[in-house]
Amino acid sequence: MSAGRQWLRDAEVPAAALEAIRAGVLLHGRQQAQGSDATDIAVALYQDGELIAGSHGRTEFRRLYVNDLWVREDLRGQGLGGDCLRQLEAQALRRGCVDALIETLLDDVSEMYEHLGYVCIAHVHDYVPGFTRHIMLKVWTPRD
Repeated sequence: MSAGRQWLRDAEVPAAALEAIRAGVLLHGRQQAQGSDATDIAVALYQDGELIAGSHGRTEFRRLYVNDLWVREDLRGQGLGGDCLRQLEAQALRRGCVDALIETLLDDVSEMYEHLGYVCIAHVHDYVPGFTRHIMLKVWTPRD
């Protein structure tokens, strides 16, 4: 081991180091793929000044990548998740995106995405014990 090197593990690793690792992986990947135009995208719904739903992700390479979609628990089942997703999609379409990618571990949520035009392109059964990872794509304009 070289002088001055020190391994940190688990909780010893500072949050800033974790973020630097994530950023380094993303930067390396983007350097491999020419023409990255990654831009954050988000929507948030407020009621009486309180956040009740929202979604965020990024657009890159003419694709919407949805990272998170959330609705306050007491308001779920009322269509707000679909509304958030449609709002995000509309922004992505204005940016020139041709498709959208979203993932979930919940079967009922994957069914909601299917009703919104997404198609499951991959499953990972028991991704987390008792849960299947659904990777879903919605195509607005087929790629060449």
